[in-house]
Amino acid sequence: MRFVPDLPLRSIAAVGMLSMLAACGGDDSSPPQALSCTDLVNTPLGDADLTAQQVAEGTQVASVSTVAHCHVTGYLDRRTGEDGKPYARGFEIRMPDSWNGRFLYQGGGGNDGAIRPALGTQATLEPALNQGFVVVSTDAGHQGLDASFGADPQARIDHAYAAHDRVARAAKTLIEARYGVPPDHSYFIGCSGGGRQGMMFTQRFPDYFDGVLAMAPAMSVAKEATIAAAWSTQQLMAIAPTNDSGEPILSQALTDSDLGLVRQSILEACDAHDGIEDGLVSKPGACTWEPTELACNGSSDACLSNDKIAALQAVAMPPRNSAGEALYTDWPWDPGIGHPANDWRAWRLGTSPTSAANARHITLMQDALRWEFFTPPDPDFNLLDFDFDTDPARMEEFAAIYNHDRDASIDAFKAHGGKFMIVHGMADPIFSPSESVDYYQRLQAAHPEDHEDFSRLYLVPGMAHCQGGAATDRFDGLGQMVNWVEQQQAPTEIIAYGSQVFPDRSRPLCPYPSYAQYTGEGDPEDASNFVCAMP
Repeated sequence: MRFVPDLPLRSIAAVGMLSMLAACGGDDSSPPQALSCTDLVNTPLGDADLTAQQVAEGTQVASVSTVAHCHVTGYLDRRTGEDGKPYARGFEIRMPDSWNGRFLYQGGGGNDGAIRPALGTQATLEPALNQGFVVVSTDAGHQGLDASFGADPQARIDHAYAAHDRVARAAKTLIEARYGVPPDHSYFIGCSGGGRQGMMFTQRFPDYFDGVLAMAPAMSVAKEATIAAAWSTQQLMAIAPTNDSGEPILSQALTDSDLGLVRQSILEACDAHDGIEDGLVSKPGACTWEPTELACNGSSDACLSNDKIAALQAVAMPPRNSAGEALYTDWPWDPGIGHPANDWRAWRLGTSPTSAANARHITLMQDALRWEFFTPPDPDFNLLDFDFDTDPARMEEFAAIYNHDRDASIDAFKAHGGKFMIVHGMADPIFSPSESVDYYQRLQAAHPEDHEDFSRLYLVPGMAHCQGGAATDRFDGLGQMVNWVEQQQAPTEIIAYGSQVFPDRSRPLCPYPSYAQYTGEGDPEDASNFVCAMP
């Protein structure tokens, strides 16, 4: 199922020869002579510090054996921030010697702050670089993984969109300098914060990319999704067992045994709705499970106490202010949240045996809230003190430029001919897949006649955040996007493969609202025996 580019690979020598032949024809508009790798440091990019080196075939980069390519790292627009710290828009770009004419922007994630290897490994079965794509990545305009850059206003804007604009344009300039011609097609793939970045491009810079694939997008993280993190943390803390000093131990609010009971109960209620009991709830719309099904009616190890049921209900329902207004969406019940291969515990509960909680919902969201999401920053703020009546207003100024859940029309991107795909795991512990469903339904409403011509949503049963979990989480979304953009072959399904939990399984990922239905015949581990059915 590996995607094979249909354009011939272009060697550096071949591109250079084409440039020279065009020049011999006397056409003043002919492309420039292709530069050698090391000469790219002289590419005019404004305020830029560049380094370049040729990388031999077979060189290991982040455990990937790479093709021969030119590796350029750069820092653009160095400056000193209002906080006295140095800032720059850092990036790296990897340009294969045998180029297929395509460019991929690799999205970041979290607080960014690091230049990750530009290999293009998300939503593909083989790194994009090794398929012949040029790949770029960026630190989003600051250095360091925490959110303290939020003390500098320009760094906030860079993280939201400005650094991505600058790096995308710089990358295309370097591509033309290296090969003598611009890319034939440009693509974006990112997850979480990277998914948000992809949505940002469709709205702010709609002609930069021909195809955007946004996975588990953090489209409302600067406000609504972080409010949900504060809500669930407070709800779980309220029922958590306490130590001798009366301090709550968050990791024990729900034990591994409790989560296992939740998983088993959801499977018993909902697994068979797609035609087969296989550990996946592929027809979530038919799942009406509620935590009350595990209520204790006496003494039993196969039930949950009232406070634990209340905690489950609280973390699945939208957070609300005192007026009862919902501040985020709800969460679907997927059995993946109770599987040990999923990271639901790490995000929501943590593993700390003491009152010093290490749940990532607290550590990451609190850091971003203190420095970036609040205006002005509030470095000492505690997530457990979040006020659902007054604190959301403190987040609105930055959310207005950072979040990308509000405008679902993307008319300019559509007019450019762009194709847009969202992929979201149904057991995502950070951003609710219901949020992606809501966004896509609004996109459908904005384009009732032709939304399928340029947009698709795929929900992945059991998948955690970006990847992993009890799911078929490996798929070639990049290849499908290329076919859609360049061959006008809309992806009616995407074949996905299992990894650690279901290593021999394949399933079709179906465009929303359809789902994978077993035909009743053939090997249930083989995707060919499933069809995308409408609910």
